[in-house]
Amino acid sequence: MTVDALRPAGRRWTGQRELLFRLIQENREHLDVDSIYRLAQREYPRLSISTVYRTLLLLKELNLVRELHLEEEHHHYEARDSGGHFHLICKGCGQVIEFSSPLAEELKYHVVQDKDFQVDDVQIDVTGLCRECRAGERPG
Repeated sequence: MTVDALRPAGRRWTGQRELLFRLIQENREHLDVDSIYRLAQREYPRLSISTVYRTLLLLKELNLVRELHLEEEHHHYEARDSGGHFHLICKGCGQVIEFSSPLAEELKYHVVQDKDFQVDDVQIDVTGLCRECRAGERPG
């Protein structure tokens, strides 16, 4: 999938790109640039931070990764998957909980029908407080 996506764009699938994409795919957390960089340097110590930024830009352009904001100043990244999921973001502790909902497909359908709009992607981030923060069980 990734090599085939790069060919029409005239780009090569390098070892560094493969490493960064694999790290994002394999990691269940929502990684920021610094986390991706630190993980990648364990396997490829000569990797530069600018290579990470350029590769993330390319992976976003190719729709292989999604950039998430998650109520923070910096971005996080996750691999795009076939099954859409969304995020509950606790404003107390910062925990991010993934969830799925058939309502997103219904929303997509209505937007297409009612607004004659082609939907490429749906991102839903719901902010609030998790159970532990509401109960005062977790320092926030």
